[in-house]
Amino acid sequence: MKKKLAIGVDIGGSHISCAAVDLDTFNILDETRTDRAVDNKEEADVIIGVWVQALKDVIDKIPEGSLKGIGFGMPGPFDYVKGISYIKGVAKYEKLYGHDIKSAISRRLGFHNGFPVRFMNDVSTFAVGEALVGKASKAERSMSVTLGTGFGSAFIAGKIPIVDGPEVPKLGCVYHLPYGDNIADDYFSTRWFLGRYKKMTGVELNGVKELTSLASSDKRVMDLFSEFGTNLGIFLAPWLNKFRAEIVVVGGNISHAYNLFGEIFENSLRHEGCRCRVALSELKEDAAFIGAAYLLDDKFWKDIQHALPLM
Repeated sequence: MKKKLAIGVDIGGSHISCAAVDLDTFNILDETRTDRAVDNKEEADVIIGVWVQALKDVIDKIPEGSLKGIGFGMPGPFDYVKGISYIKGVAKYEKLYGHDIKSAISRRLGFHNGFPVRFMNDVSTFAVGEALVGKASKAERSMSVTLGTGFGSAFIAGKIPIVDGPEVPKLGCVYHLPYGDNIADDYFSTRWFLGRYKKMTGVELNGVKELTSLASSDKRVMDLFSEFGTNLGIFLAPWLNKFRAEIVVVGGNISHAYNLFGEIFENSLRHEGCRCRVALSELKEDAAFIGAAYLLDDKFWKDIQHALPLM
């Protein structure tokens, strides 16, 4: 049997999601979709155990002998070549620091050492998925951003993540760049919304979804989304122009409130002299599955070897 299936994995802050993807068509096998909650403060052994069980759930639902390998979209810091986690200094997955995730996954699944388990930055997998079959599929050059707990971004040219060179910032992403009185991640993430609302009202909310529900009755909420959209356009426009991006794809949890800031964001881009098209992701998490599974395409894997150590 031809090995034409790969498992695409998206590692979130508090969950693992995965599904089998047909590498010939990029179709996701819906019956294999799996999502499990993860306590990101648990010991490494426990976290990896949950991941392995989720993978087993997928493997049990595909034909024997059809699996080519597993691709992970993994947050950093991470050695994407060797499969070793270096996450520290954040409130998630710190117990994984120094652990060889690649070997642990292969061993627990009962695969031999040569079985392909591959890794790439999680936002890059989303961006590659969008470039393959999503909103950026007709563009040669694109940027994808994920707006949520953090501010994720990736630049794509010819379906390949661009992480160095004069057209992109260091690491091929923008979260760490200076903005306002700190860095961009502090302004284009959930904590900015919640922090600003609390400062204005003294009320502490749980997330942007709760904030969105107040928009129709509280002008201060609409003002926040307006400020967010304006600032996002001002910040992104120079990089979109420098990279010569044809389209920017917007995803992440905050994108569910795009109706509250999207038009303002797009107008802000135009005001800053950026004519790049803007699209709201329709694939959402599916883009990450497809991009992660694509790591099992041998040509793509070869083409990104130079980029992986720089992510």
